Amino acid sequence: MSNPTLLILAGDGIGPEVMDEVKRIIAWFGDKRDLRFDVEEDLVGGAAYDATGTPLTDATMAKAQAADAVLLGAVGGPKYDTLDFSVKPERGLLRLRKEMDLYANLRPAQCFDALADFSSLKRDIVAGLDIMIVRELTSGIYFGEPRGIQADNEGGRVGVNTQRYTTNEIRRVARSAFELAKRRNNKVCSMEKANVMESGILWREEVQWVHDNEYPEVELTHMYADAGAMQLVRAPKQFDVIVTDNLFGDLLSDAAAMLTGSLGMLPSASLGAPSEAGRPKALYEPVHGSAPDIAGQGKANPSACVLSFAMALRYSFDQGDEATRLERAVEKVLADGVRTADLMQATDGTPATTREMGDAILAALDASL
Repeated sequence: MSNPTLLILAGDGIGPEVMDEVKRIIAWFGDKRDLRFDVEEDLVGGAAYDATGTPLTDATMAKAQAADAVLLGAVGGPKYDTLDFSVKPERGLLRLRKEMDLYANLRPAQCFDALADFSSLKRDIVAGLDIMIVRELTSGIYFGEPRGIQADNEGGRVGVNTQRYTTNEIRRVARSAFELAKRRNNKVCSMEKANVMESGILWREEVQWVHDNEYPEVELTHMYADAGAMQLVRAPKQFDVIVTDNLFGDLLSDAAAMLTGSLGMLPSASLGAPSEAGRPKALYEPVHGSAPDIAGQGKANPSACVLSFAMALRYSFDQGDEATRLERAVEKVLADGVRTADLMQATDGTPATTREMGDAILAALDASL
C-alpha cells in the first residue's frame, strides 16, 4: 500500500523554522515507528506572492485537495501590509479553508502542568485544563450576504454584515463536536445567543436535533456565548467540548488560548467532509501566526507546530497512540525545564533555541521507545 500523503506549506515568518522541526519528527516516525509519509512541499502566503504574484497558486490548491493532510506554518508579515486585499498573504489561507470546505475548526486548550504558572489565572483553576473548542469555519457573519459599507440617507455611511446559517451547516459541525466528545469525556456545550438572535435560536434547535436523533448518549448543554466567556475564565475545567459559530468561536477560542499561558503551545485543526479515502479533508496549523519580529533568529517555539502534527496523526491517520506519544514527549520536555524564550520568566536563564527544543522533543521520543 502507498504511504499517506502530506503537503507542507511552511509559509512566512517563523513558519519555515518551526516546520523544519516538524519535518525532523516526521522522519523520526518513519525511521523508528515505521510510520512513513510521502511529503511534498510548496509555497503559501507571502512566500508564494513573492515567487508567483499570488498567495496561493491553482497548482498548489490542487495539491492540497489531493493530499491526505496539509500542514501549514504561518502566513503574513508587515512587508505585505500595503498589498491589495485580494493578494494579501492571508488570502491564501482563506482560499485553502474555503475550497477544501474545512467547516470544523478544532482549537484545543490544554494547560501542561509545567506551564500552569504562566497562565493569567491561578494555578488551581487551569492546572490540568483540557478542553476542545469546535468553531464553525465557513459560514456565519464572516461570509453572509448582504455585506459591505455604503452611504446612508443622512450623509453618513452604514456597515452591514449578515449572520446566516442553514440547517446543514449547523448539523455537520455539531456532528464533529459530538464525535470528538465520544473520544474524550462525552460532554458537549453548545454556545450561541438564542436570547437575541434568530440564528442563535436555529443553532440551538439544530444542535439539539442532532443530539436527540444521533448522539443521545453524549451529554449536551446549551449556554449563551457571553455567559460562556465568563465561565471560561471562572471555571474552565467544567467544559469538555464546546461547539459554537464562526464569530463566537473566533472570540472564545482566543480567550481559551490565553488560559494555557502561551500561544506558542497551541495547535489547531480544520476538518472537512471525508474524502474518497475515508479521511476528512484537513489542514493543521499552529495558532501563533508568523511572528515576524523574531523570524530567522532561532527563537520561535516549535511546540504548537509539532502538536499540530500530533493532531494530524490522531484525526487524519487514526494513529491515536502515536499522537499521544508525541504529545507526552512535548510534555516531558517542558517538565524537564527546557524552555524557548516565550516560556521563560526574565530571570530563568538562557532560553533554548528552536532547534534545541526540537532536539529535546526527539530525545524524549527516543526515550519513549
